[in-house]
Amino acid sequence: MKMTRMRALFCVLLATTAIGGGATAYSQARDPMWDSSQLPESRGIVKQYTLTPRGDVDGIILTDGTEVKLPPHLTAQIVFTIRPGDNVSIRGLRARAMPLLDAASITNIATGKSVVDNGPPDRRAGNDDQVVSGRIAAQLHGKRGEVNGVLLDDGTTLRLPPPEAERLQDQLRQGQTVSARGDILDTPLGKVVDVRAIGASPDRMSEELRGPRPPGPPDGPDRRGPPPPPGFGPPPPPPPRG
Repeated sequence: MKMTRMRALFCVLLATTAIGGGATAYSQARDPMWDSSQLPESRGIVKQYTLTPRGDVDGIILTDGTEVKLPPHLTAQIVFTIRPGDNVSIRGLRARAMPLLDAASITNIATGKSVVDNGPPDRRAGNDDQVVSGRIAAQLHGKRGEVNGVLLDDGTTLRLPPPEAERLQDQLRQGQTVSARGDILDTPLGKVVDVRAIGASPDRMSEELRGPRPPGPPDGPDRRGPPPPPGFGPPPPPPPRG
């Protein structure tokens, strides 16, 4: 009896160690210094994407019914790398009680291209801003026609607070050369710069952009919209007492 109990205890400890080791390896795989290829591999054929309410991809469904979870910040990389009908290799942890995989990486077997979850994109702080330069190909606008950025001839997007872009629009004409300093986000869909300073050249960026302002001037038109229909809105004031 004592030997049986010892064996049972040994099995429990072994299972706990294996689970803990797998979780540790999975956690480490989320850090870019760790290799997600050390995690267990699963293979299958993509049937479709799964979407968040905002339309971001948060996973895929395989043709065998397995659900593979992926973080929404990888949406652009996923749709450029993995499509329905593709054979894929997935590295991650598989659930015990259901066909569910929490993926750390997914690879298109035919192309060899992979998407690896290294955590959300690292948006650089202000003291790590970078400088880009180029020729303006076009101005960019908001839905009301307000200038809110420019497109450079290499495809880079510069985004500015609309009031600042309107104020500087004479310096943001098509064909002009511009340099901008700001937070750069480089994605498979393109490069975008959240501009903090802008000028004609890297050594002439004297325009420090201020933060976004409330829409419309304080003394502008009434933006409260039409009055509510009868029966809605606050009740009328009580009649004066006689």
